[in-house]
Amino acid sequence: MVTGGQNKSCIDLDTNQVYVTSQNHGFCLDPDSLKKTDFKLWFTNTDDKTVEGIRHKEKKIIAVQFHPEASPGPFDCMFVFEELKRLIGEDNAKR
Repeated sequence: MVTGGQNKSCIDLDTNQVYVTSQNHGFCLDPDSLKKTDFKLWFTNTDDKTVEGIRHKEKKIIAVQFHPEASPGPFDCMFVFEELKRLIGEDNAKR
């Protein structure tokens, strides 16, 4: 899906929470390409079900196709940065 700088809704598949996200991308992952990997879907676009975010099943790796900072503007998805901070903090606590 080509978004061309739009606000689109995405669903967090872990919590079923819907977020309005700021997007501007012209490519997306094929969900089937994740089947033989250690990644799982995290976010999908509510309109066309395209992949908007993935998480590694075991490692502390997360990625999203939207702009979680959405600045200037809404801060609905700031939790993505908080999740990354939490994952990094867990590693630092083990050292």
